[in-house]
Amino acid sequence: MKRVILAAASGGLFGAGLLVSGMTDTTKVQGWLDIFGAWDPTLAFVLGGAILPMLLAWNMTTRRAQSLVGVPFPAKPDPRLGHNLIVGSVLFGAGWGLVGLCPGPAIASLSWGGTGGIVFILAMIGGMLVATPIRVRIDKLAAL
Repeated sequence: MKRVILAAASGGLFGAGLLVSGMTDTTKVQGWLDIFGAWDPTLAFVLGGAILPMLLAWNMTTRRAQSLVGVPFPAKPDPRLGHNLIVGSVLFGAGWGLVGLCPGPAIASLSWGGTGGIVFILAMIGGMLVATPIRVRIDKLAAL
């Protein structure tokens, strides 16, 4: 039960932060990416504001064996850049730039986003379903 309460509180705080910062507005995100046009630096402040809490969280995990809900922390990821990270980042960035949404703001915008938000969520779910078979194929090609 503690895990569910913490997850709901974290999700609520994240969603509230997205709404307050305006990151559920697709024009703000697309404005950040439009560096040669009507550039909007708002996202830089949101990203910068996320760094301090994450530094604190990462620092806390080095001094604890498990999370507040009693689950061990996952192992640190491999710091090397691999093809999966690069391809995934390019696809994520392309989708984000074209639509102005990423998964968090997309879910937050479902209540007011109209059909565009619903289409995005459906496309995101479709992408999640085909990601594993495509990744397996890419891994096989990379091993050649």
